[in-house]
Amino acid sequence: MRLLSSTGLALVLTTALVLPLPQQPALERRPLVSVKTDLVMLNVTVVDRHGVLVPGLTKDQFAVYDSGTRQPIALFVSEDLPATVGLLIDSSGSMRTHREPVTAAATAFAAFSHPSDQLFTVNFNDQVWPGLPPHVTFAEDVEQLRSALLRAPAVGKTALYDAMTRALDHLRLGTCERKALIVISDGGDNASSHTLDDVLQQARGAAAVIYAVALVDPDDRTANPGVLKKLARETGGDAFTPKRAQDVMAAFAQIAREIRSGYTIGFSPQGSPDEGFRPVRVVVDAGHGRQLTARTRAGYYAGTGRDPG
Repeated sequence: MRLLSSTGLALVLTTALVLPLPQQPALERRPLVSVKTDLVMLNVTVVDRHGVLVPGLTKDQFAVYDSGTRQPIALFVSEDLPATVGLLIDSSGSMRTHREPVTAAATAFAAFSHPSDQLFTVNFNDQVWPGLPPHVTFAEDVEQLRSALLRAPAVGKTALYDAMTRALDHLRLGTCERKALIVISDGGDNASSHTLDDVLQQARGAAAVIYAVALVDPDDRTANPGVLKKLARETGGDAFTPKRAQDVMAAFAQIAREIRSGYTIGFSPQGSPDEGFRPVRVVVDAGHGRQLTARTRAGYYAGTGRDPG
């Protein structure tokens, strides 16, 4: 499949996104405001029983539970805010046939992200390396990000877990309250020094949503899409298993919609919560018997080295 031109990419994803928001040049970077308090921050996505995103909800329609105890909501934001987003691109040999559709979809995603988003890439096969030039923390424009996506050859083994830990570390350099990782892989790992438990522990302590685009060849016995689904579930994200090139584009379009239409909720735990991992649950009630589901991360760490939100 020939790589789409910038114009072609824009036309394809414009139809899929249907975002009624004015787009600004990618080079424009407005100052970002970050809340630095003891609040536990939750990025929340709300869908109906058909999986359709539900915007426009108000603070009083949400309830937050910390280890089963309801907490007062101290911060509620439902605006289209910038996010720090990392794209993790599997560049192992098993992904060779998927490179062009992934690059096209990821470039289109970047073109229609919030103009002040902080975007970066992490490439990995049996090694892990940043796609952006040295000393560039976040992409300065869409073309720079596209070049980073094209820079990685599809060869070698897969160090997925090492790439995840590197990307989660890099997310902390961002100044946006909303943080997300998009992992494009088959979920297999045969070259990491880190383990899945290492990644899960780090992900649970990060206020980041993980989305997964699982590209699995039927004959690949090393693939493990269940790992990607588990990471997405733990962090309030979602996992997609596209079968065709156009499905890859649709998956990135859905992820772009979710990042730009989500809710940010902050609460300050009441009393002195026990140290360790504390489960969190968000419930939404819009009335009229609507069946809505709120997705967010599974919990946070309290006590020494407390989760920063």
